[in-house]
Amino acid sequence: MQKEEKILEVFRKANALLVGHFMLTSGKHSNIYLEKFTVLQQPKPTEYLCKQIAAHFKKHKIDVVIGAAIGGIILSYETARQLGVRGIFMEREEGKLKLRRGFDIAESERVLIVEDIVTTGGSVQEIIAELKENYKCEIAGVGLLIDRSGKNIDFGEGETFALAHMDITTYEEKDCPMCKKGTPITKRGSRNVKK
Repeated sequence: MQKEEKILEVFRKANALLVGHFMLTSGKHSNIYLEKFTVLQQPKPTEYLCKQIAAHFKKHKIDVVIGAAIGGIILSYETARQLGVRGIFMEREEGKLKLRRGFDIAESERVLIVEDIVTTGGSVQEIIAELKENYKCEIAGVGLLIDRSGKNIDFGEGETFALAHMDITTYEEKDCPMCKKGTPITKRGSRNVKK
């Protein structure tokens, strides 16, 4: 079994691959949703996934791993544990991702950003912007569980590496065939949807 197929199999075994009509955090609509927390609630699969990201970035001499709350808390901690470094996270304060809780990043520290499922990459872009604006660290790369953007997303900071890629069609609300059929929609995710 190829590496990417093994990663997707982790999601299938956890029944984390859902089919229906979903509104994603990005505001786009899709007939497929990956419920990452069905996987991340389980220590062994989470360890396995984060170990793959850590192994890929081991050569980059990472000092700190950072993610965005909520899923990024689990990913940053476990990936950092695998690398033997600190794991921290950003959370929203007045609508913007910020470091809180006494977290800091020293000048010249090499940072690995981790994220779960990426469609547009908005949260990662927010983390990058915050790091560039307020910290003199070096962004070594971005590690993703699944890139579902359909275009091999690249954030332009260090190396972008995804454990697996899925080409899942997403729609703007006005173009969504499921909306046109009147299929009820489910809003999933941990924050308000951008409209």
